[in-house]
Amino acid sequence: MEGNVSSEPEPEVDYSVINIASDALDGSTIFHTVNDVVSLLLYMHLQIPSTVQDMSAEFDTLHSEYKELELAIGTTAKTSFRRQQVSKMRDIKMGIRRMDKFMNTLLKVQTAMKVMISQVPTMEKLVLALGASPLRPLHIYVLNFSHGAARTTDSDDFGRSKLAEGLSRKAIRALISKGAGSVNYPGPLKLFLLFKAPSSFNQPLHFLPKRDFRYHKQVNHDILHLWCYCFNVSGE
Repeated sequence: MEGNVSSEPEPEVDYSVINIASDALDGSTIFHTVNDVVSLLLYMHLQIPSTVQDMSAEFDTLHSEYKELELAIGTTAKTSFRRQQVSKMRDIKMGIRRMDKFMNTLLKVQTAMKVMISQVPTMEKLVLALGASPLRPLHIYVLNFSHGAARTTDSDDFGRSKLAEGLSRKAIRALISKGAGSVNYPGPLKLFLLFKAPSSFNQPLHFLPKRDFRYHKQVNHDILHLWCYCFNVSGE
């Protein structure tokens, strides 16, 4: 039986545009927006059991409870009470260990984002790819910042402003309205954060270079572009 060999379907590309004043798009705003989007995607694609905010609160609570139990044991000599407290501490420690790897990884990702935003004068495009590898992604989210970001002079100046809060909420609403996380695949996925840097970028050792990165043409994936379009107050 003969027939034509069908080519792989082209990936569907969807767009969402967010307008924001140009003076509002600084390094801190981009950092918090990307960080919140990463947290949302991990939750929407079933890679974490609850939101990052809830997991962070639970992680801090477990540490506080563990310290309180340590102090309580040190102030009593009653054997039965000590045995009960030690059992509780063991359970809490297991919970801390269960969450510790993810929380440390999340902290490393946040640190990496701060490094690249601080060193790259204009951050115009970020790609978030979920899948087994960046060449075999199942989901792709592209964040575009039309005017880039002003360079952050203070490496510690990443406070969360009202402008960052507003852009983050708009980005999350746009992703949800476009169906982010509506299609999922069983099993764990890896999330890759990709960005284009100039040759002058002082790349840390844990950054992986991907020169001339291209998505594999035969991979069937959907792409969602989120544009943060800057405009001047004068309307330019």
